[in-house]
Amino acid sequence: MTRKKKASLVGMLITLGIVYGDIGTSPLYVMNAIIADAGSVGALTPDYIIGSVSLIFWTLMILTTIKYVVLAMQADNNGEGGIFALYALVRRRGAWLAIPALIGGAALLADGTLTPAVTVTTALEGLKNQRFGSFVFSNSQLVVLVITSVVLLTLFMIQRFGTAKLGNAFGPIMLIWFLFLGIAGLTHMTGHLEIIKALNPVYAVRILFSPANKVGIFLLGSIFLATTGAEALYSDMGHVGKYNIYATWPFVYLCLMLNYFGQGAWLIGHYQDPAFAGMATLNPFYTMLNSGLRPFAIVLATMAAIIASQALITGSYTLVHEAVGLKFLPRMAIKHPSTERSQIYIAFVNWFLCLVTLSVVWFFRTSKAMEAAYGLAITITMLMTTVLLFEFLSMKIRRLYAALVAGFFGMIEFVFLVASMVKFLHGGYITLFIMLLILAMMVVWYFGNKIREHYQDESEYVVLTDYVDQLTELSADESIPTYTTNLVYMTKVKQGYRLKRSTLYSILDKRPKRAKVYWFVTVNETDKPVEMRYTVDMLHTRNVISVQIYLGFRMSQHVNVYIRKIINDLLNAKVIDPQTPKYTTVKNRNVGDFKFVIIREQAQNLLTTENIPGWQRRLIGGRLWLQNITTSPANWYGLEFANVVEETVPLFISVPRTVAFSKHQIMNAKAMRLKAVDRVKNSPIQTQTEIINPQPKAPDDDAEK
Repeated sequence: MTRKKKASLVGMLITLGIVYGDIGTSPLYVMNAIIADAGSVGALTPDYIIGSVSLIFWTLMILTTIKYVVLAMQADNNGEGGIFALYALVRRRGAWLAIPALIGGAALLADGTLTPAVTVTTALEGLKNQRFGSFVFSNSQLVVLVITSVVLLTLFMIQRFGTAKLGNAFGPIMLIWFLFLGIAGLTHMTGHLEIIKALNPVYAVRILFSPANKVGIFLLGSIFLATTGAEALYSDMGHVGKYNIYATWPFVYLCLMLNYFGQGAWLIGHYQDPAFAGMATLNPFYTMLNSGLRPFAIVLATMAAIIASQALITGSYTLVHEAVGLKFLPRMAIKHPSTERSQIYIAFVNWFLCLVTLSVVWFFRTSKAMEAAYGLAITITMLMTTVLLFEFLSMKIRRLYAALVAGFFGMIEFVFLVASMVKFLHGGYITLFIMLLILAMMVVWYFGNKIREHYQDESEYVVLTDYVDQLTELSADESIPTYTTNLVYMTKVKQGYRLKRSTLYSILDKRPKRAKVYWFVTVNETDKPVEMRYTVDMLHTRNVISVQIYLGFRMSQHVNVYIRKIINDLLNAKVIDPQTPKYTTVKNRNVGDFKFVIIREQAQNLLTTENIPGWQRRLIGGRLWLQNITTSPANWYGLEFANVVEETVPLFISVPRTVAFSKHQIMNAKAMRLKAVDRVKNSPIQTQTEIINPQPKAPDDDAEK
């Protein structure tokens, strides 16, 4: 059932603090990039300025407002949004849809590593030569880099403690920020009201082909920076509800555009000013403010940049959590640092982002250089979202109409992608490299798992119901010592009670494991982001139980909590026998001890499976390697403090290695064996006969004498 969060004043305030951090800080750097495209402030013209602002207005209108706010937010998965939630809605329409989801998710994670670096660096660069009373701040970029690094490092360090209380202050700060943007822009618009011409889309189209625009269509690479937060807006829908976004976006859009209009109007009035004309780097956002207001603007902008960075970090945790749930990424240790259900902490993601973000800061060193590389990968994410959105629309309207709508957005985004390709040489290769690194991990994990499942044939599976009698008899066999009260196997019981042979081999063959109750627990990831339910099949017994747990792809996998809930439900229903332990420190305890068994597959026999092509073997091997170096199943299932036994089995149990000899080779082998026997007979070391004849002989007393 879809969760509905109606708009409210509190909800709208929270929305301002959570959703709009990225797109809300874009006025700090978009106009910088546009000036850089022109070459210098003196190279600007009124037509160039008006046309650029018009492109910003219509980009935000078409891509952010129409595509994401109006259209994409209709594609909510139980109230959740984002590219992975969208994929979960449409994945049954074709296996190939995993490809755009993988590419888009990898690009979103990669491009996001630049957001904290760009926003915080740009905000703090306003400190240069700034006077605070009698103190004048240094003009050194090195000082800015050091402060930026300290701010970012502190931000990443506090994540493990949880930021729920800190997040309560984000809404009011961002409300002040947007009001400041709107008022500052409106104040400067009055001097040059011709900037309002930017509302006419003709100026947006005309500037792309105007002689005043020296970079042509590549100007769109800088314009695109104004809408990079649109994908994050869609992803954060689940935290605040779509109705709060509907209610707040018009206000945010108005404030943003007023500020862009104000910066444009100020540039029209000062592009020929000798004090600025020769400058290739200028931030109109700070420069247009009077000196008394500028310190307040710097502090407020820095706080907004930190909030934007915080939103990106927590958004990355959510994105990775969803990817793990959809089996796009390996399992990672997930912690809940606060009582907020939606707040999680993934240490690996946190420190990976920290390392990459700080590296970006010190590699590019200036916000201008970062802006030149920023936004390239996010255009790929938007294109991939459009592909998935096409499939979603096809479920609602005729496929032709869906193709026309998606084609319109796809064409615009493709133009932005082409325009952004110039950024590749200016540092965009950094984000593309990170994207390909993440994508490679996703491909190996996802497709390696699919190929492994394809080659694990039916001979490796048995039917659980065929062994119920043996398990029941083993449970009652007092000649075998009790292994544990509750023996829990984390395995997968498929339709028809099929499960891997290795599970029952572990119970019956390796060393019979006697238990009072045998549990076969299957954890299923569902298409819904937030879901938690289970089914129990008693298999016509009181001690052999198949449990199917269904968890949404954003839910915690802590099975030990669920198992204890399930066993108490069964005891209350009196469908299993009481397990009251004889000795215990817990008053009224009615549940016995547990032992969890996890069977891990190893690739020792992978190279002997000649029927698998080499590239597929490498994918399977890579998947198993990632499995072994990431979070162990015990930690993933929340069993780190439980009694856990891990057993290893070959990846393919039933695949024999075929060895063919020619007749000549067999004859030679026989001849070699006869020669070896002759050598042994003439050798004083008689124990060597065991190498030739592995069948042991009965002891000979005379020989011993």
